[in-house]
Amino acid sequence: MIKKFIDKLFGKTASTAITPTGASRTKSPYGKRLEVGSKEHGIDPALVDERAMDVVRTLKDAGYEAYIVGGAVRDLLVGLRPKDFDVATNATPEQVKPLFRRAFIIGRRFRIVHVIYGRGREHEVIEVSTFRANLDSSQAEQVGGNERTSKSQLAGMKHAVDSSGRVLRDNVWGSMEHDAARRDFTINAMYYDPETHIVVDYHNGIRDSKKRILRMIGDPATRYREDPVRIIRAVRFSAKLSALGFKFEDKTVAPLRDMCRLLADVPQSRLFDEMLKLLQTGHSLASIEQLKFLGLGTGIYPLLDVVVDSADEPFLKLALQDTDRRVGEGKPVAPSFLLACVLWTDVREGWARRCKRGEHVMPALQDAIDDAFNAKIGDVSGRGKLGIDMREIWSMQPRFEKRSGSSPYSMLEQPRFRAGFDFLRLRAQTGEIDTELSEWWEKFSTAYDDERHEMVEQVRLAQLQKPQTQRSRVKRVDADRPASAVGREREALAVLESREDQEPGEMGDAAPVKKRRRRRKPLNREGGAAVASPAPDSSAEH
Repeated sequence: MIKKFIDKLFGKTASTAITPTGASRTKSPYGKRLEVGSKEHGIDPALVDERAMDVVRTLKDAGYEAYIVGGAVRDLLVGLRPKDFDVATNATPEQVKPLFRRAFIIGRRFRIVHVIYGRGREHEVIEVSTFRANLDSSQAEQVGGNERTSKSQLAGMKHAVDSSGRVLRDNVWGSMEHDAARRDFTINAMYYDPETHIVVDYHNGIRDSKKRILRMIGDPATRYREDPVRIIRAVRFSAKLSALGFKFEDKTVAPLRDMCRLLADVPQSRLFDEMLKLLQTGHSLASIEQLKFLGLGTGIYPLLDVVVDSADEPFLKLALQDTDRRVGEGKPVAPSFLLACVLWTDVREGWARRCKRGEHVMPALQDAIDDAFNAKIGDVSGRGKLGIDMREIWSMQPRFEKRSGSSPYSMLEQPRFRAGFDFLRLRAQTGEIDTELSEWWEKFSTAYDDERHEMVEQVRLAQLQKPQTQRSRVKRVDADRPASAVGREREALAVLESREDQEPGEMGDAAPVKKRRRRRKPLNREGGAAVASPAPDSSAEH
């Protein structure tokens, strides 16, 4: 009696089942180990990444257990080629790292090893995790605050939770059956050995995969409380697998809306990363529909609220469709481009208001960008490289209007030109600007040098024929900066704009002309005729 009371008090996961004879028996939280052969699970070995196989092989050769695990096994079972491969082993991070030339131990909440193959954009990361013990909250050390407010308390702790039961540290190693029990969904708790082609299944993941069911392991409310981010993961999995007919089990989906309040205690940086996964895994529109369907359209993360609320606007909808298409084609996507699209309505409207008051174009745009960052981004990523890239994409838009002098040539040399141009093209497709402008830049970016010179000359002649209107200047008041600083910025902008508008050679000896690489027509060695070269790939990373 006392043991049952204590188990109930602390939320033990073991449950009681009734046999056909009426007797009761305890159902183990660790499930029953099933080893399923290739004839039954039907996984195609050709879909398994060679580098993931190399990690498994290396660990096994060193005397450890190793399996491909998680979402990769789930995707292999339904015939999909996984985009990411994770490996689980009984080796600790300190034992894994020396086995590979490029491996790094990362994380505090969960300590794992990243094994890196290749370099640059072509590199691939295989995530290696150690089997973890399945411990409930009653066995963990408890802290009063969160990751930020309890750093000193968490130092040195291996298993810790906060007052709500959310896991803050989980670095107690265990067996494979314990590791399976602590995973979230049954279809993510299977282990595949690429050498023997055996799938180890503890929680009927293969059965649920065949029945197209998303089922949480254990009590769903308890599991969401342990890690509220599982709520977002549940939405992402359902959006990704809905096209294949997967649906939530009723018990799994029932607590989602009530548990959403627990996300308030999750670090903003982690929520930001989970939001990007929702939007950049190739199912952004389906994820937004799932959020609305489950009643989670607001309250997860402020910037995600903006996405859900604005998803039907033509510009953002086209950007989301384009992102899904690129992911489906295996092309890279940049979060800065998508987030620039998300906040463009706020930036554009603020910019238009300031220009209407007579403010200069570029300072007005920069102020509108600052307002959008302060209102919607905050201090998570708006001040880092992500924010810098977003600012560059927006700042290029008025510069695309300048097509005379050396301006077009300097634009092509910008590192983010392709992202800025793709943004311009989306604006044209939604009718925000004339399509002639985007078509001109697309032709200019792929033209030969003499063709570019002719295009710029045509624009110059067309501008000379237009009547010149005198624009009245309105003094711009900036309360946040001293007048002297504002004046210096205006002078610097005026100098830069005058230099961009000048023809090469106009500046004389005072400022030498910047040399640029000319694109010349290659000559045919036999006849001397020009041979056209293929245009650069327009699907480069944003």
